[in-house]
Amino acid sequence: MARHRGMYKPDHEAPYEVSRSRIEAFVNCPACFWLDRVKGVKFPGMPPFLLNSATDTLLKKDFDKYRELKKPHPFMKNNGLGHLVPFKHKDFHKWTLSLQLGFRTYHKKSDLIIGGGLDDVWHDPKTNELFIVDYKSTAGRRTEDLSKLEPITLEGRWKGGYKRQMDMYQWILKEITKTELQDYSVSNIGYFVYVNGDQHFEEGMLREQENKADMSFDVQLLTYEGNDSWVEDKIMELKDCLNSPVCPEHTKTGNGPKGEDPCEYYTFLKSMNYNEKDG
Repeated sequence: MARHRGMYKPDHEAPYEVSRSRIEAFVNCPACFWLDRVKGVKFPGMPPFLLNSATDTLLKKDFDKYRELKKPHPFMKNNGLGHLVPFKHKDFHKWTLSLQLGFRTYHKKSDLIIGGGLDDVWHDPKTNELFIVDYKSTAGRRTEDLSKLEPITLEGRWKGGYKRQMDMYQWILKEITKTELQDYSVSNIGYFVYVNGDQHFEEGMLREQENKADMSFDVQLLTYEGNDSWVEDKIMELKDCLNSPVCPEHTKTGNGPKGEDPCEYYTFLKSMNYNEKDG
């Protein structure tokens, strides 16, 4: 059976595949989601953040070494998590494949496949509890006294999406444990491994003897208590949106630096309509 992805086709026999990022797009603006998935309208995209992807890849290599050893990484020990180890499982690599929706579950009520690609899972061998882990990268500011890098927090408008990502992946893993990983439980506690590029206290990055450069990062471990109680209701709202014959309203708030602006494409489309009438 051919996969059902891309544009939504109500008569397709296969369950429609919805990525975690598409659910986030629906949360941000149902109208833009509907135009994209139902009508095939392609909005301008952001260029890929290749440096962020590179730090993700290197962090995976760090933790994969200890995954094979079935031991905690020293970073985990240094942050009071010496009782956990990177989870070793036959499907782990598949779970990291976001483009293939390798980390997925079938939601029967909506007839949708929900998935994405996660960064890591840590495991408590004594309790068989699993913890979702997400890698993040940034280059932050200095503190007010200019003495060090400002500590990273999970506050702010953009960080709401990071929290929803963690909620979603915890929910998916809980669904998987109902059928395939029944000996395990999923913790509501998740971890963000945050690397913060230091552009303020380093004297440079170029090596003198070869054509290479090194960038220094501060690393923080942030703990987040997830709440996936919203996930299933949002999935059902999304399915209703896919089946709607008319475009829903664009969001009128929640965007911009302070979260007070409408959807940026609503502003753009409104201005285009105004200019057409004016012309």
